[in-house]
Amino acid sequence: MSDEKENGFLDDIDESEEELELEEDVLAMPDIDSIIKERDQLKDRLLRAFAETENLRKRAERDRRDAEVYGGTKLARDLLSVQDNLERALENIDDDLREQHKSLTEGLELTLRELLSVFEKHKIVSVAPEIGDKFNPKLHQAMFEAPVPNTTKGSIIQVMAPGFAIGDRLLRAAQVGVSSNPSKPAPAPEPAKEKDEA
Repeated sequence: MSDEKENGFLDDIDESEEELELEEDVLAMPDIDSIIKERDQLKDRLLRAFAETENLRKRAERDRRDAEVYGGTKLARDLLSVQDNLERALENIDDDLREQHKSLTEGLELTLRELLSVFEKHKIVSVAPEIGDKFNPKLHQAMFEAPVPNTTKGSIIQVMAPGFAIGDRLLRAAQVGVSSNPSKPAPAPEPAKEKDEA
């Protein structure tokens, strides 16, 4: 064989080998559908991870706000008895004692006002129902029931101690007396009078 023929033949072999390698590469490449499927799965996982991170951020923010508002709940509940005792002390001071110990009385009043001011600053509000209001078991604690004339069953007849709430949570229910008047029975229908037939 001449050199030209031999070179042409070798070139053909080289080209056919390259074509075979390309075909093998194409065959070795994963299917385009499987690549798209894998991409979609990865995209879904990424979106879920973003959503979970956002949920964690929102939950942490809500927990932070709750801790800010309700963090002092135990302390506030304990301070309610201090407020009750200050009020009872001031209620039991008569006019003579008030005149004799004017500075002491004023000191107690200032202390009570300061305590109530601190309560207000920390969003601790009084739950003070009025006489005649409807009893609400979510806000009130019934200390007794009594039948009181001219009242409706379930209405408040006495407020013994106010309640307190912090934010939208109840610290202590208001202590009240509740009317137990039975509901008035419906009047019995009068029997129809028969006409005398004459």
